[in-house]
Amino acid sequence: MANSHLNPNQGLTIEQVMDRINHHQVNYHPKSLTRSVGAIVWGNTFTLFNIVNLALGALVFYTGSYKNLLFLIIAIANTIIGTFQEIRSKHRIDQMALLSQGRIMVCRNSKIERLLPSQIVKDDVIILRLGDQVPVDGKIIQTRALEVNESQITGEPDTINKEDGDPIVSGSVVISGSARMVATKVGSKAFVNQLSNQARTSHEKSSKLLNIIKTIIRILTYVIVPLGIALFSSKIIQGLSTNKAILGTVAAMIGMIPEGLVLLSSVTLAVSAMKLARHHVLVRSLPAIETLARADVLCLDKTGTITTGRLKMRHVIPLGNYRVDEIKKALGTMIHAIDDTDSTAEALKLQLNSTHEIAQKVVPFSSIRKWSGAEFKSGNYILGAPQWISQLSPELKTKIEHYAHQGYRVVGFAKTTRPITKAVGHAHMIALILITDIIRPNARRIFKYFVKQGVRLNVISGDDPVTASSVAYQAGIPNSDKLIDMSTVRPDQDYRWIVKHYRVFGRVKPEQKQRLIKALQEDGHTVGMTGDGVNDILALKQADCGIAMATGSESTKSIANFVLMHSDFAAMANVLGEGRRVTNNVANVASLYLIKTMYSLALTCLFIFASRDYPFQPIQLTPISTFMIGIPTFFLALEPNYDRISHQFTEKIVKVAVPAAITIIAYILLDEMISKILTLPYFEASSINVILTGTICWLALIKVSKPLSRFKLMIIIATAIFFTLTFLVWGHLFNLYEIYEFHEPLLVIGMAITTYPALILVQSVVKMIYRIFWHSSRRR
Repeated sequence: MANSHLNPNQGLTIEQVMDRINHHQVNYHPKSLTRSVGAIVWGNTFTLFNIVNLALGALVFYTGSYKNLLFLIIAIANTIIGTFQEIRSKHRIDQMALLSQGRIMVCRNSKIERLLPSQIVKDDVIILRLGDQVPVDGKIIQTRALEVNESQITGEPDTINKEDGDPIVSGSVVISGSARMVATKVGSKAFVNQLSNQARTSHEKSSKLLNIIKTIIRILTYVIVPLGIALFSSKIIQGLSTNKAILGTVAAMIGMIPEGLVLLSSVTLAVSAMKLARHHVLVRSLPAIETLARADVLCLDKTGTITTGRLKMRHVIPLGNYRVDEIKKALGTMIHAIDDTDSTAEALKLQLNSTHEIAQKVVPFSSIRKWSGAEFKSGNYILGAPQWISQLSPELKTKIEHYAHQGYRVVGFAKTTRPITKAVGHAHMIALILITDIIRPNARRIFKYFVKQGVRLNVISGDDPVTASSVAYQAGIPNSDKLIDMSTVRPDQDYRWIVKHYRVFGRVKPEQKQRLIKALQEDGHTVGMTGDGVNDILALKQADCGIAMATGSESTKSIANFVLMHSDFAAMANVLGEGRRVTNNVANVASLYLIKTMYSLALTCLFIFASRDYPFQPIQLTPISTFMIGIPTFFLALEPNYDRISHQFTEKIVKVAVPAAITIIAYILLDEMISKILTLPYFEASSINVILTGTICWLALIKVSKPLSRFKLMIIIATAIFFTLTFLVWGHLFNLYEIYEFHEPLLVIGMAITTYPALILVQSVVKMIYRIFWHSSRRR
């Protein structure tokens, strides 16, 4: 039970606060956006493939061929590097998350303090204002026309009025008025915490690229072990020694594992999140980095995105026989009496004084109502969207449109003798208040950049569509003349048709914003949405990627995938760039990992039935995995690559991985035939296989590195040098023949040279088959 004798203007004393902390009546720390250090270490260490690697390592250890355990060292090194990078990124993101946490206004010792949600204790007096998200469960003890939205709890968007003594549930959002509440349930007892902070955390968006990679891994999971068992059994049946059968089987299974591919993807995203933190962007969901990079439509909330979010009253236009000073006096008294905290109210309070007349009744502004009002002895006043508070004459409509076309936000000020709630729509308009948005200095440059990147820009605003259109035009947004007043749209109208034909949407209600986003998605678009107010919550949740400003409400930030810490939309250029870099580079280099997987799968199937040993030992694959795949892909994944995202993952598999794998299989089979004719020892034949396989992988590396740069050329040359040194100096370390030990070195060099034209030929055939298959499937 709450303290029934608690003074709402005094709150708890320090002694009372300490007593509640000692009795564990304190709220939770907010859920971390990142995994704990322990979870990171566990998740990166105990992966399926690491477990398989350990099992294979145990089998190799049994054979006594300890050299062949080198693959474990590389797997361990990959895990350590990945874990270190993710922990490093975690610390940076957690620091940013701490900075982004909003403070809660709490009354203690008769003073107003701003506390973190985790510092609230039971019986604290919490001050609620427009845009706040209720942090804990409680009871209203003092209210001024409080209205809340409980859609995050009930799923219903309806506004709920709260009176003194009414309960209020954590997760509710204040959309109008203000109040003081006493906290009755904190920590695990609070409703929102019982739902695991569902209302505050962003909904996780899936990554297309990671999903593809995980699908490949899932398929391999069901294939690797059965094939390994079949290969081992066949070699034992054929009379091969147990040790040789184990080493061949381990080599086959290691080859099928695309070690490092998942790790590379996760680490690259984590590094990107850390980089974005340096640009003052808090990433709440790693896959969202890729999602935004794929976005082809970006819906902009005018206030706070195109503009700074600050407003300035420019003119007061009296109507009828009213004087400017008389209107300013009445407006100042009303706006201070209501004491709203939205941007329009703040702009007016800054420039208008109050007569301190006591209001008999106030109705704070609501984004759903589009107006606010107050009743005084001297008269009742309403302020809001002109068409919502009064019937407009044709002349007045023309005047409003004239000012709106000049870029002003036009607010109507009306007077009535009737109660304000009954006079709305029929009040007598006495003035037009002209307010201007302050457009961000870099708005034109950043929007031009997004348009150049092929991203369509829409403006979705609660303001007058003409005003929004004018602001969009000033900011350089294309097609800003294609505007629509959403207050004229019927509920049953086709929203897909609307989003196809318009770019600026004015007078949009919160639920309409959501429907517009949904219509774009149904039309096949990937949609990003920016917002900073409570009226943006539904749209942010609907969007594929939500972006919130740090100056926005807590509820808005809790829904978004990104929080712009400086509330500067220009930072989104960095997010788009990072997303494209990660997605393009990982999709590009993934084909190199899949080459090894493909040829290993095929060779395993072939050598189950062949009478010869498997053509590799585990340690012999190390130079290929390290020099031709692991090291170069790590550097290539960090390269700048800001091209538009295409379906290059499939394209690279068809153009690079499949041809390279087929060529490798063909050359290994050719080498097996030659080795049998020349009666070459196993290690010489397997050394030739390594040379041929490594050469073809190197050619594939060149292919995925295009267009070549100085940095990429350095990587390509370095990999060739280190791979060559393997056969000049380090051969015996990897159970390989060094070049001078080959019986027919010229034959080996000649075969390696022919891999280039052979690969080109196979690529041409694969492309031709793919085109035929693609066209026939499309015709069907």
